[in-house]
Amino acid sequence: MLVNLVNFRSLADVAIVSFIIYRILVLLVGTRAVQLIKGLIMLTMLLGVAMLLHFRLLTWFLRTALLALGVAIPIVFQPELRKMLEELGRGQSYLMKRRMSTDEAEARVSNITGALSYLKAHKIGALLVLQQEVGLGEYTETAIPLKAQITQELLISIFWKDNPLHDGAVILNKRELIAGGCYLPLADAPEISRWYGTRHRAALGISEVSDAIVIIVSEERGDISLAVKGKLSKSIKDFQVERLLRHYFAGEQVLTGWKEWSRLLTSIFWVKNAEQDTGGLVK
Repeated sequence: MLVNLVNFRSLADVAIVSFIIYRILVLLVGTRAVQLIKGLIMLTMLLGVAMLLHFRLLTWFLRTALLALGVAIPIVFQPELRKMLEELGRGQSYLMKRRMSTDEAEARVSNITGALSYLKAHKIGALLVLQQEVGLGEYTETAIPLKAQITQELLISIFWKDNPLHDGAVILNKRELIAGGCYLPLADAPEISRWYGTRHRAALGISEVSDAIVIIVSEERGDISLAVKGKLSKSIKDFQVERLLRHYFAGEQVLTGWKEWSRLLTSIFWVKNAEQDTGGLVK
C-alpha cells in the first residue's frame, strides 16, 4: 500500500513539473528566448560528450560558460520574463483557455472574407498572417501593437492606401489582431518567379520559417494568393478562402507539415462538382 502511494506521488510530481516546463516553453515561443534555449541545449549536450570523453579543459570551459549564462539570462531577457509572468498573472493558462464557439468562428470568418472581397474589388494590396503554433513575436515586437477585435472595417482601414500601416502585414491569431505594419523576411530563392512582388516574397518568407497561413491580396491583379510552408497558390477562389478560414478558426487539428496541408488544400480546392473552377497549387 505504501509502495503504491509513493509511486502515485512520484508520478504526480513528475507530471506537475512536466506541465510547468511545458507551459513555460509555450509562453516563450515566438520570443528571442527560443534561440537561446536551443543554444543552451546544444551546450549541455556538448558538455555531456566532453565529460564522457574526459576532456577536462573543455568540460571546465563549458561549465563556466553555462554558469555565466545562468547569471546573464535573467538580465538580458528581462522583458520576456516579465511578459511571461504577466500572462500567468492574467490566468492565460492551458486549462483556462475557452474554446471558440461556432458563432464566434463564423463571425471572424465573415469579417475577414468581407474585408478580402472589398480589398479585391478595389485592388488594394494586403497581407494577412494567421499565426498557429509557432509564435511570431519576433515580428510583432517591432510592429504597431493592435490587440484589437477582428472586424471587417478595421482590416480595410489598415490596408487603405493612405494608412501608414498599409505597406506592412497584419498578424492575427484566432482571437484578435495582434499587430499591424509588420515587416516579414523576404524569400530570396533563385527559383522564385519574377511574377512575385514584395508581398508574395514576404508571404513565402514567413511561411518558410513558421507554420503560419498567409493570405495575399494583389493590388495589380486584384486576386488572392495563399502561402503555406514555403508553397504558393495563386488565384484562390472566395469559397476556398472561406473554407480555409473556417477550418482555421473552428477546426481542432493543427497542421504543421506540408503533407498534412496538401491533404487539407486538396479537400478545399478540389471538389467533385465540375461546375466549380477551383484552380490548383503552384509550386
